[in-house]
Amino acid sequence: MTEDQNTLILAEVRRLADALERLAGPAPAVNDWNAADCFVWVPARLYLQPVARPNRVALTLIRGVDHVRDILHENTLRFTEGFAANNVLLWGARGMGKSSLVKAVHEDVRRATGVSLKLVEVHREDISSLPVLLDILKAAPHRVIVFCDDLSFDHDDTAYKSLKAALDGGVEGRPDNVLFYATSNRRHLLPRHMMENEQSTAINPSEAVEEKVSLSDRFGLWLGFHKCSQEDYLQMIDGYADYFKLTLDRAQMHHEALEWATTRGARSGRVAWQYIQDLAGRQRIMLERD
Repeated sequence: MTEDQNTLILAEVRRLADALERLAGPAPAVNDWNAADCFVWVPARLYLQPVARPNRVALTLIRGVDHVRDILHENTLRFTEGFAANNVLLWGARGMGKSSLVKAVHEDVRRATGVSLKLVEVHREDISSLPVLLDILKAAPHRVIVFCDDLSFDHDDTAYKSLKAALDGGVEGRPDNVLFYATSNRRHLLPRHMMENEQSTAINPSEAVEEKVSLSDRFGLWLGFHKCSQEDYLQMIDGYADYFKLTLDRAQMHHEALEWATTRGARSGRVAWQYIQDLAGRQRIMLERD
């Protein structure tokens, strides 16, 4: 065999090797549980991406939801201590602190107990990869809360079946060291018109609806968040102002905050925080939340 033929064969082998490497995709990443307390699931790389500075507020700053706050805190505490706890669906009015409460409770319980409790966020579009994630988490030397924010499903979306199996179903079931927390504006995770359409077009209407709502039934705790009163809204404003030491006459601050809410057509924790950001910016005060 000539030297030119050897060169051609080697080039072809390299080309085939490169093609196989591209088909195989990137190698799974090495997950380091000690890198952070919060992670984001990246299914393409089977990677738990550490979050160095989570976007969260102190638990004491979340006002107007005292009852559900206490329930979620107790459920999280029991899970952290190794006792029975429920998957939780936080549903209801937008901007009332559902996701903020999950992150704040996680941090508060972690610090209070000294237990290495981890929070792993799964994006809505990655729900179908939950079985793979659970395979990784069940071997973790920590207790883990899997968190999905703003969870909902549209027509012909079958990803909810993966979530159903992960929550309670399947032969293996949910790992003992894993708990699911999800937030949604919809109590049944599906728009009302979808449920009504299923009921009106199905051969057996009750079975069609049961199939859809059975997902939310897999959450043992449903915590409802409702629109806040003016009093609750102003308490949120006062709590933020005291925490960040904002200097403005309280009556003037209330007047501005109410006007701010009126222009947005809503009173909520999110609107209160947006006003506080505006006020702090005008006063040239840095907001360090964690």
